[in-house]
Amino acid sequence: MSTTVPADPVPVLEKTGVGTARRFWSVRRVPAALLALLVLAGAGLLLYDVAAVRAGRPGMRWRRALADELATRPLDNLWVLIGAVVAIGLGVWLLVLAATPGLRAVLPMRRGEDPLRAGLGREAVEIVLRDRAMAVAGVQAVRVRARRRKAVVRAVSHFRELDDVRADLDDALRAGVGELDLARPPDLSVHVVRPARKG
Repeated sequence: MSTTVPADPVPVLEKTGVGTARRFWSVRRVPAALLALLVLAGAGLLLYDVAAVRAGRPGMRWRRALADELATRPLDNLWVLIGAVVAIGLGVWLLVLAATPGLRAVLPMRRGEDPLRAGLGREAVEIVLRDRAMAVAGVQAVRVRARRRKAVVRAVSHFRELDDVRADLDDALRAGVGELDLARPPDLSVHVVRPARKG
């Protein structure tokens, strides 16, 4: 037997500051480093080849072969199309990385007059809500999954009526979410079940 009732939306506290709390931007060091290394390697090879040609030596064989292939292959060739699709995919990926904030695991907190920004990791939110839920009488075990807009709590109750446990859980978790001071408190979805029978 289980009880699952959608919880009321967690009330958003009034903002005391003038700034809006937006998501944190990811530094994205790995894609930037890979792109920088790729550009550096390509520029280094081309620079070396140009210097070699200026010094009277023949150009690199791969560059001459590539120039011949590009000059002779038609645009509807399979390998040309594959290369174009790969280049477009990489370009779209880089544009998406440049235009989106990232850092979905950090939930921004409300901003006050201070220009500093604060955020809580999802794991910290899950730990706080789990501790709050374990303090409720009748709760034997809890699993919490926190997302940006919703926190799903699954509790196992070994005594007391499930509706009573769920009501107490709802009150405790709503108070816990309010104390986290998040800019956009996640909606709560609380599920309470009996422990599985052994044997």
